[in-house]
Order: sequence, then structure tokens, then C-alpha cells
Amino acid sequence: MINKAEIKSTPLSGQYKERIYDIQSSWNTQNWTWVLFENDDFGEWFGQFRGSPRGVSVSKKHDTVLVLTSDYLYQLDRKNGDMKAYESSPLYKNLILTPKDDYLIADDYFIEVIGPSIHKKRRLESHIPLDDITFNGWVKGKLLISARECLNWDNQMKLELDGETLKLTIIDTK
Repeated sequence: MINKAEIKSTPLSGQYKERIYDIQSSWNTQNWTWVLFENDDFGEWFGQFRGSPRGVSVSKKHDTVLVLTSDYLYQLDRKNGDMKAYESSPLYKNLILTPKDDYLIADDYFIEVIGPSIHKKRRLESHIPLDDITFNGWVKGKLLISARECLNWDNQMKLELDGETLKLTIIDTK
């Protein structure tokens, strides 16, 4: 069972067991993302995923692992590493786990919550249309986010997302 996952550089050939997650498509890029997985027995192995790296998270609550690359959003079974689902050509840039062990994912304009399946997402409400969303990490149960107001790029904002209620609050504008 997978307990940890971390994006790494290409490992030395033969140093670790490797598993390739490739989806055949004429739209694939030539880039690859390497993820180091650690199982509950502390055994380590690498997964190779099509596309440039963007993020990886492990949810014990949902028994899944999400790997986000420029080409695909992959959903793996945490128990055995098998691919359960994927989404092609995602526009997502950010992936992070909430304190409640759900996934948050964002493209430039929207933040969505993912539970047990990548095919069932819930979009979070924002009082202002957002653009250029970036997750900056969790501090005391709040996700710090930077963004710009859509169609008004001069308005740069800092927001907080409450990890319990999943409500967005603007904390600073420039």
C-alpha cells in the first residue's frame, strides 16, 4: 500500500523497480514525470508518467493517489498502484490535499474538490472571478492562495481557503 509519493528526477536505471504509466495518444508530449513511491513496508519504487511534473498527493481516506502532469491527471489505487482512471490534457496547475484528506485542484480560473473519483469534482465558489491561481501551502488549517482578478490583472490578491469549511476569503489586494 502506497503511503508516500514525491516527484523526483530520473532515477539511475536498475536502482529501483519502475512502472510506466503511459496512455497512447498522438497529443502526448515527449516529457516525463518520475514519482518515487514508498509503501507501508518502506519499500520504494518509481512510477513514470507522461507529461511535465505539476503535483502528486496521496489520500488515505479515498485510498487513491493523484499524479498531475501537463498531459494527464492520473488516479491510482493506493493499495496496488494500478491506474483507476485518467483525464487527458488537463489545464490544472495545482494539486494539494486538504486537512480532511480530500484533493484540491486548480486551473487558472477555478478551484475544485475531488473525492474518491477524478470524474466527480465540485467547484468552489468565489466572490470574484479569479485568474492565475497558485496554491502557496497550508498554514494553521488555511491554504494560502495567490491570484489575480479575472479581466483586471492589476488587481493581485492573496486569499485563504479554510481547510474545514472550504470557504475562500480575500485577505489582501494590490
